[in-house]
Amino acid sequence: MGTVLSISPATKKVIDGDDKGDKSLKRPSMFVSLSWKKLVASSAKKSAKKVTPTPNPNPNPPCAQVAQRNSDNLRKSLQSEERKQRAPIPVPVPTVPAHNNNNGSSKPPPPPPALKQDSSPAVVVSPRRIVIQASTGELLRCLGDFVCRRCFKLKELNSGEVILWFRNIDRTLLLQGWQDQGFITPANVVFVYLLCEDTLDESVASAAELQGAFQTCLYLAYSYMGNEISYPLKPFMIEANKDVFWETSLSIIERLSGKMLQLNADPHFFTEVFQELKSQRDSSEANLDR
Repeated sequence: MGTVLSISPATKKVIDGDDKGDKSLKRPSMFVSLSWKKLVASSAKKSAKKVTPTPNPNPNPPCAQVAQRNSDNLRKSLQSEERKQRAPIPVPVPTVPAHNNNNGSSKPPPPPPALKQDSSPAVVVSPRRIVIQASTGELLRCLGDFVCRRCFKLKELNSGEVILWFRNIDRTLLLQGWQDQGFITPANVVFVYLLCEDTLDESVASAAELQGAFQTCLYLAYSYMGNEISYPLKPFMIEANKDVFWETSLSIIERLSGKMLQLNADPHFFTEVFQELKSQRDSSEANLDR
């Protein structure tokens, strides 16, 4: 009779469990080997990716640079020497030998004008400066004397009366508030003289006519040289000259507009008019400074 071998399920399970246990024990060794291979491969890649150093941009060594610079400096110095040699060299001008004159003496000829060199400094001659001085009162008296001398037909007229006309107008404008400061100054008196010298005529026959013409000149002087924008007509205009006031004003402006501008712009012209006014003073009168 034959023998029968039987295997129980429990035994099978035990065997299977042993197989599975062996397999589970064997798997970690495979995982360790794989991780080690990866680590070796990554390190190899990193070593392959090392950055190589950049080469030196200047291939020439320091000694070659020094030699190059020395050669450049030498070339520049040679070029500068050549430029200096090319500059024109002054050539001495030959002189004519001296000839004996009748007395047997010889004189060397003078050097050419182009070769003369004057070592002395140049002297600049400035124009002569004329300084004139006069007070306001003195210039007023000169103006009054001029009016009396020009209008010689008015025997009873004196310079003090002419000055009084001027001072009364200036005082009236101050009192009425038309101006903050007096108009009578040396420069303004010279301006009034410029207008009167051209306007006043020898044919004036009355003091009223003279006063009208004189105060018309004053009105234009105040309007041109005064500190205010406008001035009233009442102190300047009188009944004897009422009809010809504007006619005389326009005539003066037409004739003397250029000179009025020149008197303020040209100091030489102002000096001339100033001297002319000062020369109008009567030498026999005493100096009255008002």
